[in-house]
Amino acid sequence: MGWIKRNLFFVIGGVIAFGLLGAAGFYIYKNWTKNSEVYDKLGEVVGNLQTLAQQNPSPGNEKINNTAIAREQEKQLKAWNASVKKYFRPIAAIPAEIPVQSESYAAGLRLTVDQLQHEANDAGVTLPPKYDFSFTAQRPLVKFAPGSLEPLAVQLGEVKMICEVLFAARINALDGIQRVRVSADDASGPQSDYLAQPAVTNDIASITPYAVTFRCFTPELARVISGFATCSNAFIIKSVSVQPAGATSPAGSGDASLAPGANPGQPPAAAAVSPAAPGKGGLQTVLKEQLLRARLELELVKLLPKS
Repeated sequence: MGWIKRNLFFVIGGVIAFGLLGAAGFYIYKNWTKNSEVYDKLGEVVGNLQTLAQQNPSPGNEKINNTAIAREQEKQLKAWNASVKKYFRPIAAIPAEIPVQSESYAAGLRLTVDQLQHEANDAGVTLPPKYDFSFTAQRPLVKFAPGSLEPLAVQLGEVKMICEVLFAARINALDGIQRVRVSADDASGPQSDYLAQPAVTNDIASITPYAVTFRCFTPELARVISGFATCSNAFIIKSVSVQPAGATSPAGSGDASLAPGANPGQPPAAAAVSPAAPGKGGLQTVLKEQLLRARLELELVKLLPKS
């Protein structure tokens, strides 16, 4: 103890120095651990870069920046998606209320069928007698199968849109429209109103099939195809089947007077025959337009709402 008292400053300095050495050792150990972790992360990053550089395609190099090119292409893809949305506009259901009530749907169905019949008459389109546009099973009802009102309202709006495209093209006669069964009430309807294939839904959209059969001449058929192609709703024409219509009208009246551009109910007109003057030593050319019976299988693509 006497030595400590005599060398008190030396002892205090030694203790302080020892403490500083311990702190320095701890600081060095702690930073060495951090450096080791950073070095491991750096090695991982370098390994990832080497792996990416060996891939095909690679992120690029000093001459080609594939990452920037990919980002630019992503912008172009988003812009393209935004530009095509105008062709995927949803068709309003009839009625548009949610939830759909039986009374409002029954009234909307009767009103829509009457409206389409008047539009067909104004466009000179012949319809089957008392035609209900594929809703024969639902037309006399006031109460409908549970869970069927919303899909039926959607289908009614879509059928109306299809008919308006056909009427705008001035077809001669509408033989029928076929749709997918969405209600238990459809079991009591005529088989000619329905399609066998179901609607399909994937991660992006739902695809609903329809089929229309009508009679027309080639100019009207071209207008129908153009009408669906330019429609603001995504109608895809899956197939087109065309054959001579013959002389029997869809109403069974045996009206064979449906010449190009003629409307039913007007006086009969002869088929368009355009004889051309024969050339020297040639045969006479005759062009005859024939009434056609066309069947179009359609698919309506409806984008799903973003989740």
